[in-house]
Amino acid sequence: MEVSFLGVGEACDERYPNTSVLVRGEDKTVLLDCGFSVPCRFFSHVRDADSLDAVWISHFHGDHFFGIPQLLLRLFETGRKKPLYFIGQSGIEDLVLRAMDFAYPSFYKKFGYECRFVALEPGQTLNELGLCWQGAVNKHSQPDLALCLTMDHKRLYFSGDGCPTPQAKEMAQGCDLMIHEGFLLEGRIHGHGSVQGCLDFAREAAVKKLAIVHLQRDERRREEADLQRRLENVSFCQASLPVPDDVIVV
Repeated sequence: MEVSFLGVGEACDERYPNTSVLVRGEDKTVLLDCGFSVPCRFFSHVRDADSLDAVWISHFHGDHFFGIPQLLLRLFETGRKKPLYFIGQSGIEDLVLRAMDFAYPSFYKKFGYECRFVALEPGQTLNELGLCWQGAVNKHSQPDLALCLTMDHKRLYFSGDGCPTPQAKEMAQGCDLMIHEGFLLEGRIHGHGSVQGCLDFAREAAVKKLAIVHLQRDERRREEADLQRRLENVSFCQASLPVPDDVIVV
């Protein structure tokens, strides 16, 4: 499993694109979240219109799914033929099609490929595209599903936004890679986690690798050097603060 960070920023970060991750396995490619600033980053990494198999949407805030109309439009322009799967919580089909119709009215009807929508309920295990998908609710200002994705016998945990619930903590146990938002260095803001909370969670879940993303833009600017030093001293897992184009091999 190869994990490429297209973006690592929060909604309004002027330096870093919205948090989004491209996961490549032996024969499948999955995009995790697709915010405003993601499509251009995606197409700088992916040239083949048919290479993307599925898009996961953790929740319906703009910095996590408003890039979908541009993604779909360019796939159409570049001649995609095979179906594209969208997987996420209940309501994903309605929200994606509404966003597409608002951005580019009537274009969806012209597509030469099919969009297939699969709803994943909290606590459910879904086998789709030869991959195992599990979801658990996070504590966020809008319903957010954390994901555990099993690909090529490796397990990746992706938080979306928010703080973990007991169900999310159970799902994350022993994952090979945890990608988690840490909005602040320490403390807590409503609906978001902290870097220290990520470290505590990673230790409790006994994950092998931890990547912290979605750090608040001013916090990252002020604390980045100190945070990098702190992560270098983590002993219980391999911890990092990725930047766009970083790659982690699991």
